[in-house]
Amino acid sequence: MTVTIYHNPDCGTSRNTLAMIRQSGVEPVVIEYLKTPPDRARIIALVTAAGLTLRQAIRQKDTPYESLGLADTTVSDDALLDAIGMHPILLNRPLVETTLGTRLCRPSEVVLDILENSNIGPFTKEDGEVIIDAGGKRLV
Repeated sequence: MTVTIYHNPDCGTSRNTLAMIRQSGVEPVVIEYLKTPPDRARIIALVTAAGLTLRQAIRQKDTPYESLGLADTTVSDDALLDAIGMHPILLNRPLVETTLGTRLCRPSEVVLDILENSNIGPFTKEDGEVIIDAGGKRLV
């Protein structure tokens, strides 16, 4: 199975998602999207495949979202794409693509829904939240 993650190593949610993918037995293609941002067409393809609108894929926290006036709902998708192009941090993460689908993995355990092997064994997030207990039961 090919798995691609649009990853920010400074993001705990992204790190947890990557760890679950690896624990499933897959070494994904890791694209650090702040270093290698996807182009407009790729962003549109990812967002569409994830079943989101472009506005839903915009990250507000710790970004220039407010200062760029992106909260204004009349801002067009073209303008949103321009803003993401200038500030890739505006693209929410992690976005994960597999043969089973594409998802914005927030929370990180959403990735389990699109992994071929979602029985990854016990998993605890960096913050201590248990996602899968020692018996293999998914808790969230």
